[in-house]
Amino acid sequence: MAGRKPTVPDDEILDVFFQASEPVLTTSEVADQIGLGRRGTFNRLSALEEQGEIQMKNVGQTGAVWWHPNSLRRKYVPSEES
Repeated sequence: MAGRKPTVPDDEILDVFFQASEPVLTTSEVADQIGLGRRGTFNRLSALEEQGEIQMKNVGQTGAVWWHPNSLRRKYVPSEES
């Protein structure tokens, strides 16, 4: 990724998905949690998607939702320890 050095570590961005109560998040929702602007957050999320860390789906004309597959498994797949 070209440009300035990231001020928020990737792990902190990824942690947002594990802490969220929703299965998918918008760029703005992630931005609010990490303290970056929407454009900067979108760029970081896009880079994480390119690295295979998270997934994205376009919604409508300009929207997108993001998710981390492992966070979904933790929240929505029953535990074997029941």
